[in-house]
Amino acid sequence: QLQLVESGGGLVQPGGSLRLSCAASAFTLDYYAIGWFRQAPGKEREGVSCISIRGGSTNYADSVKGRFTISRDNAKNTVYLQMNSLKPEDTAVYYCAAARYCSGQIGVYEYDYWGQGTQVTVSS
Repeated sequence: QLQLVESGGGLVQPGGSLRLSCAASAFTLDYYAIGWFRQAPGKEREGVSCISIRGGSTNYADSVKGRFTISRDNAKNTVYLQMNSLKPEDTAVYYCAAARYCSGQIGVYEYDYWGQGTQVTVSS
């Protein structure tokens, strides 16, 4: 069973930063593109960012471009999402997921394996 585990969420003030981690157990991430998604209460899950298998290609939603950075360390079997200049509208549960490729659409339907999510709350 492929399992992904997110960590690093929490409460942060507007303008602050958080780094989320996505780790895999029982399988290697080397063969998968990884995406980050978020879901706020009452809203649909949306794609935030994704990174290709070797990390050479990344995509971002317009709402986070210039503020969020995705990266991966295959030696540690971990993918990161560095989130800077956080805004209240970034508040959501953040999920990582695995797919065969990282597309510009970062579509939920493209991803086969999902973590349980980590809560990010941006509030003063």
